[in-house]
Amino acid sequence: VESGDLQENLWHTMQAVLIALSIAAVLGTVIGLSLALLPRVEAAVSPLLSGLNSMPRLALAPVFIIAFGIGLQAKVVLATSVVVFVFILNARAGVKSADPDMVRMATVMGFGKVQIFFKVLLPVAMPSIFAAVRLGVIYALLSVVASELISARNGLGQLVALYSNQFKMASVYAILITLAVVASILNTFTGLAESWVLRWQPPSVH
Repeated sequence: VESGDLQENLWHTMQAVLIALSIAAVLGTVIGLSLALLPRVEAAVSPLLSGLNSMPRLALAPVFIIAFGIGLQAKVVLATSVVVFVFILNARAGVKSADPDMVRMATVMGFGKVQIFFKVLLPVAMPSIFAAVRLGVIYALLSVVASELISARNGLGQLVALYSNQFKMASVYAILITLAVVASILNTFTGLAESWVLRWQPPSVH
């Protein structure tokens, strides 16, 4: 903290995390919702998605680094390739969890397809999408740090690699604690945003 290394590298890591999370959220949600609404396309694309999702993206980190360099882009691409599938699967599952009777009732009441989507399907899918945000934050952070551990100009992962090579374990532990605190803060903010956006829902009974 005194040297400024922690603050500077934390900013570089969080910048990549937020960019990757934003791209994955938009892209993954759109793809997931589209697949849920287009069953024929889903049937054709699902095997491909399953195969891509099963690939260890961390093993592709050297490929991303060769293609995009050791800067911000490689970290963002790696994290996005991991997190996007979380949003695809959750958005698709959220739409499919809609009550068929509710959809039929909306159709009988004269709702068009666009109205059914925005007034029935999308609200039902929102909890699943926010669950994807919670998971996506953690996976994006882990993916970015892992990419930085392999090769990067800056970031907390690079600091961990540097201090580990120098056997400065106290500094390594400090960075790991910082990552845990950052993840907890992000998760808390995500929960607050979810509570505010989904405030129309009745409180769950435990």
